Amino acid sequence: MRRLLRAASLVIVPVLLIAGCNSATTDKNDKGGSAGALASDEPIKIGGVVSKTSTTGASKGDADLGAKARFMMANDEGGINGRKVDYIGAEDDGQDPGRTTTAVRKLVQQEHVFAVVPVNTVVFSGAGEFLNTNKTPYIGWGTGPAYCDKEYGIGYNGCLTPAPGGVIPTTWAEALVPLVGGSAQGKTVALVAQDSDSAKIGLSMYAQVFPHAGFTVSYAKATVPSTTPPTDWSPWVGEIMKSNNGNPPDIIAPMIATPTNINLIGSLRRAGFQGIITDSSGFAPQLLDQPASREALQGVHFLSQDQPFESTVPGMVKFKEYIDKAKGSPVTDWNQSMMVGWNSADLFVEIAKKAGSDLSVASFQAAAANFQDHSDLVGDRKFPQARTQSFGCGSLLQVKGDSYEISSPLKCYPTMPYK
Repeated sequence: MRRLLRAASLVIVPVLLIAGCNSATTDKNDKGGSAGALASDEPIKIGGVVSKTSTTGASKGDADLGAKARFMMANDEGGINGRKVDYIGAEDDGQDPGRTTTAVRKLVQQEHVFAVVPVNTVVFSGAGEFLNTNKTPYIGWGTGPAYCDKEYGIGYNGCLTPAPGGVIPTTWAEALVPLVGGSAQGKTVALVAQDSDSAKIGLSMYAQVFPHAGFTVSYAKATVPSTTPPTDWSPWVGEIMKSNNGNPPDIIAPMIATPTNINLIGSLRRAGFQGIITDSSGFAPQLLDQPASREALQGVHFLSQDQPFESTVPGMVKFKEYIDKAKGSPVTDWNQSMMVGWNSADLFVEIAKKAGSDLSVASFQAAAANFQDHSDLVGDRKFPQARTQSFGCGSLLQVKGDSYEISSPLKCYPTMPYK
């Protein structure tokens, strides 16, 4: 059986959580105690929103499986303070902002969920505002503003796109330094991103992070369409290949969703690029089973800020055991989306445990405000520190043949001010 060093990726820092009441639960479940309180024997109803389909062909569908597995484990262990989790699954938003908002409205107004977990979509800003207005907690991959200083939103690994004035991780750039000889001085990097709100914020961040690590940024543009992928990459490839004073840069760092990114990488290879290509946006494991994709990704270094799947720490053993159980069959190709779903659900479970047996939105928010623990799969989870700064831990995994190998071991790096 092929053993893959696939890891779940990207970035870190949770958000402001203050006591409130959930309009979806208050009227139905308020028993005269805290706002949004549930009856002591009532299951905790949870639903998610995930881009299971998209116009680009990319799927984050396994986030649903990851959440199902973690909630299954919680129920097998007796529930959350004795209360079972009723996980109704994740809605598919098709990576369309309108469908995302429709999905969360359904979950809140029709399904009356206590919280929306997991969230794994890049088009969540409007839906996040709806959930905050309706005082509904939500937890997901914190790759956009909806997880930063939002009262009811949490990134499972934090606020990854903080506003200027906060702090940002240097992980991606610092992890690349050993790969360019131990010093970034004199080395150039080209940053290219999709034309979306979260990608533009990411571009702004990394345009500061790479110089902080010693690199010179030779190119930084967020002009790649985020909905309909280009069929002709020559405009971007031509600019990038001449961005270093008429020459190619040493490193190209796309912030583009897979499989769109694969087409850009293939075009860069065909144009003769021989330097380092690194990716922070994650990947779909089945791509290495497709000859064209596998060939395009050879040598690419993927950023991961979760525990590598080859780890044997107890948390990883449980993760694999319950992914198999939730799937109903053995799984050999673990992927980032599974980890996003699992870790989002895990953080919900642990906060809800801390909230105590008298669970309400108010008690959940109070427990989340200063929550701190250590997760085998994420590392130290710290609130309120995580409202404005990243945990800063990560590694790089390189595609070699039909598998991944660690090219830069898991390590924690310092943060820096975001101007």
